[in-house]
Amino acid sequence: MRLLYLVFGNTIQNHFQANFSILSFLRKNSHFLTGITVITDAPDLYQHLASIVTVQAIPAATLQEWQGKFKFFWRVKIKALEYTAQQYAGEHIIYLDTDTFLHGSLSYLSQELANGVAFMHEVEGALSSLASKTERRMWQQVKDRSFGGITMHKQLSMWNAGVVGIPASQNMAAIKLALSICDELCEQQVTPRLIEQFALSVALHETYPLHEARPYIGHYWSTKAEWNSVISTFFLESHLRNRTADEEVAALTKFDYRQMPIKKKVRSTQARLNSLVSMVFPPKQIEFISPKA
Repeated sequence: MRLLYLVFGNTIQNHFQANFSILSFLRKNSHFLTGITVITDAPDLYQHLASIVTVQAIPAATLQEWQGKFKFFWRVKIKALEYTAQQYAGEHIIYLDTDTFLHGSLSYLSQELANGVAFMHEVEGALSSLASKTERRMWQQVKDRSFGGITMHKQLSMWNAGVVGIPASQNMAAIKLALSICDELCEQQVTPRLIEQFALSVALHETYPLHEARPYIGHYWSTKAEWNSVISTFFLESHLRNRTADEEVAALTKFDYRQMPIKKKVRSTQARLNSLVSMVFPPKQIEFISPKA
C-alpha cells in the first residue's frame, strides 16, 4: 500500500500538514506501507524525510498539462493518481489531502484494499438531495444525463475526496473513468467546484465496493486553524530539540488525536459579524521599528 500526497504552492501550512500526516502513518505498523510518494513543487521541504519518502518534483508545465483541455485545476488530483499507478503497478494507493492523519488500523485498510474495497473519506449523501447551492445547481445540470458512459441517477452519492483509496485491481480502469467523467463535466460547463470529487465518487462506486475511511483517517478540513497551531508547535519543538525523523515518530506516539475537533460548522453570519467588527474597530497605535540612518 502506497501513500500519495500532492502538495504545491508557497503556503507553508500545507507542507507542514503533509509532514505531520506522513508521521502519523509511520507511528503505527508502517510495515504495511510499500512506500510514500510526495508530488510537489517544493521538494526541499521534505528533505527531513528523505530516507522515508519518495519525492517527485513536479514542474509548473506538468501541472498545467494535468489541468487538461479545459484548465480545470483539481483535475491534477486524478492525474497524480494515474501517474502513481503507472509508476507503481500492482500497488494499492491511498491519496491523502495534507489535512489528514491516521488514527485507526492501517492493517485493516491494507487488508480491505487487498480484498478489492475502495475508500473515500466519507459519504456526504446523494447529490440529488444535498442542500448547498453549488450541489443543487450541479444536480440540475447533470441529472439523467450520461458522463463517461454513466447515467447520473438520483442515487449517486457525493463522497469527500480528502482520502481516495484505490485497490491495485482495476485501478487504471477506475482512474480513466474518473478522468472521462471529469472532462465531460468540464466540457458541458457543469459548476466546477466539486467536479473532481464527484468524478472520483462515481468512478470508484462503479468499479469497486466503496467504503468510508473516516473511522481510520481523520480529516480536519473545517478546523485547520486549530490544527495548524498544534502542528506548528510540534515542529517548532522538533527543531529546537534537533529531533530526527525517527524521534519525531516516537514523539507522535504520545500525541492525543482526540484533543482536537476534526469538524466544526461556523455560521456565515458569525463570519460576517467578525468582519464587520474588524472594520468598525480597527487596531490602533500600530508601531514599526524605524532604524536610524
